[in-house]
Amino acid sequence: MTNPTSTTARAGRREWTAFGVLMLPLLLVSMDVSVLYFAIPAISADLEPSGTQQLWIFDIYAFVLAGLLMTMGSLGDRIGHRRLLLIGAAAFGTASMVAAYANSAETLIAARAVLGIGGATLMPSTMALLRTMFTDPGQRAKAIGMWSGVMTAGIALGSVMSGVLVEYFWWGSVFLVNLPAMALLLILGRALLPESKNPAPGPFDWPSIPLSMAAVLPVVYGLKEIPSEGWNVRYVVSITVGLLFAALFVHRQRTTASPMISPALFRGRGFAPAVALNLVSAFGIMGSAYFTTQYLQSVLDKSALEAALWALLPSVPIGAAAPAATALVQKGVDRAHVVTAGFAIAAGGFALLSLAGTDSMWLVLVACAVLAVGGVIVMSQIMDLAMGTAPVERAGTASSLMETGTEFGGALGMAVLGSIGTAVYRHEMPASAPAEARETLGGALALADEVPGLAPVAREAFTSGMNGAAIAGAVLLAGAAVLAAVTLRGVRAAHCKTPDGQCSPSGV
Repeated sequence: MTNPTSTTARAGRREWTAFGVLMLPLLLVSMDVSVLYFAIPAISADLEPSGTQQLWIFDIYAFVLAGLLMTMGSLGDRIGHRRLLLIGAAAFGTASMVAAYANSAETLIAARAVLGIGGATLMPSTMALLRTMFTDPGQRAKAIGMWSGVMTAGIALGSVMSGVLVEYFWWGSVFLVNLPAMALLLILGRALLPESKNPAPGPFDWPSIPLSMAAVLPVVYGLKEIPSEGWNVRYVVSITVGLLFAALFVHRQRTTASPMISPALFRGRGFAPAVALNLVSAFGIMGSAYFTTQYLQSVLDKSALEAALWALLPSVPIGAAAPAATALVQKGVDRAHVVTAGFAIAAGGFALLSLAGTDSMWLVLVACAVLAVGGVIVMSQIMDLAMGTAPVERAGTASSLMETGTEFGGALGMAVLGSIGTAVYRHEMPASAPAEARETLGGALALADEVPGLAPVAREAFTSGMNGAAIAGAVLLAGAAVLAAVTLRGVRAAHCKTPDGQCSPSGV
């Protein structure tokens, strides 16, 4: 067991090689969020799923992943993160094989659910092991910056990779690409990765597992459905039920002797603001993606693969954003100023997006790049702050909280900004337009051949909705910049030494 409680020895070649191995599962787990974007039509033609089954094929992975992150983070702290990582890799690889050769919709849905379980073990384990391997604050910050960039890039690469593979192979190939990476992880992980766990975790809090899932899943489900279906009573009830279970979950964590999420994590100054600011950052990044992907395809009339390839361009500067932010902090710039600047940059991206017209591809791509750079600056620094504040024995729990916040923030961003854009779209559409056309841009384009002049009007209305949502996003992120400046002022990452959360400043 590796448990660096007093040393801050610098990592060497072995640790950085192990870090490269850890990036494989992170990349694949993030890619699997978007890997079915182009494969769904081929899957539908082959397996002939019902409409409900098609939705579950697409969504079950993200739902299971979000629902189990906190459970798996806490479990890893108890049984060991390397052990959990290798178990998850085996499950992920096996489920990928089953999904690739699924001969029915039910089999594919079940395989995607197991992929979600595997993903929930892999994501917090990679960050917890990173926290164990890099005890030097400067090296840890650099590694976390790279971790953030890989995760963000994976989401963008997933859709493009699926398009290319489906173009030249069959739809199952989008799952088979997981196998070599998982095999390599299983072979090298045992030799290179240290074990890390809480030496005195206490009994596992089993009742918190259903409580956490009952809190997360209804909220994520409602938030994901609202952008496309509107504020239906069913989705509002779903969110309300989830929030009630969230209150019960929090109450249990504060009162039980051995909680899944220890309240001691929030005693470290900076951890609670980090969780909140990370959620807001995900809100902005995912909220903007809801519009920009539709803009490239439906407003600019590009094919799905063309749109995905163009959408890769904004991810190019991401690779330099996190290292640059880390370098500034290591040179003595207050982390609060760097995070504030990141939010301000992201808000500037939204401001640019609010200026887009129906023929503004390059403006939209630049706006997306600015947004992504600002978001990655924030997420890398906030994650480093949170992981530096958390005791190493609870690194998995801390990581899972941050990643659950990312899931919530992304779903909330799509729901809120999507609803604003939809409201503006419906207001801008003429009352004489068919009802289906007034609901969504896709509905309008489907009727374009039957109703002359409908498509340009609908595209203009959608762009106006995107502009309105972008203004709201800019205001929110500008407010987050102020919040970061206030709550993070003077906060430094801490080197935590004990399970009770007692920390000392690390000097970063």
